[in-house]
Amino acid sequence: MRTPPRRIWLCADDYGLAPGVNTAIRELIQQRRLNATSVMVVAPHFSGEEAGALDTLNAGATRAALGLHVTLTAPFKPISEGFASLRDGGFLELNELLRAAVARRLHPESLVIEIATQLSVFLEAFGRPPDFLDGHQHVHLFPQIRDAFLKVVTEGAPDAWVRQCGRARPMRRLHDHKALTLDILSVAFRRKAKSLGIPTNPAFAGTYNFNARAKFAKIFPRFLAGLPDHGLVMCHPGFVDAELKALDSLTTLREHEFAYFSSDAFPKMLAEHGVALARPTGETSDVA
Repeated sequence: MRTPPRRIWLCADDYGLAPGVNTAIRELIQQRRLNATSVMVVAPHFSGEEAGALDTLNAGATRAALGLHVTLTAPFKPISEGFASLRDGGFLELNELLRAAVARRLHPESLVIEIATQLSVFLEAFGRPPDFLDGHQHVHLFPQIRDAFLKVVTEGAPDAWVRQCGRARPMRRLHDHKALTLDILSVAFRRKAKSLGIPTNPAFAGTYNFNARAKFAKIFPRFLAGLPDHGLVMCHPGFVDAELKALDSLTTLREHEFAYFSSDAFPKMLAEHGVALARPTGETSDVA
């Protein structure tokens, strides 16, 4: 008897970041090469028009789960009034934010208000709560931020699930310092989410060294090793444009990811590993 395929989430982060990122994500969803994307409502290229173009892809048959990509780091700025920032007018850089969170120097009430405001923008743009929530640069896992994040989820999106970023096999690839950090941060996050009755993905993959020499076609199959049913793989496809270059250091590799996901090699590789993309309804979908 044939073993049913493992169903996974392949989630493209950063919808709203730049026109080329938005276009690439929509194209892959239309091709059924992605089944989830998380939306940056504070990004300069998120708008009602961009939300409508994404939401239209789910008309008739749902192709992708839509999530809120909570954003709390520079170069982006808060959208709530009176946000108590440690830097005038804007969010901190990632490493600064982590240090402040560990030292518990952030303002809990301001975090709740900002995250709730981002959720309200999503609600207004899509006319419904997100299917899931996560954090840009994984900030939702940080001390203080995780409490504010999960409070907003409980009160504003009680039917949503949230992304935890712990691997299926935490002791593998010990040299991957970023993955190890996410494994550690995810322990407390999972515990807190479970205590609140908020579901999480069972495992996470998708981190790699973002440098010009990275060979994504060779890297991606490693993400599937040990990944359980409904595990989540993070990705960042996109087309490079001036707007992206102005906001983010991850540029050309986004085009490499897009090229791989849109190639014939991608569905062949999934089949060889006994993997299929999960439908947002919970059923399984073969990748076209």
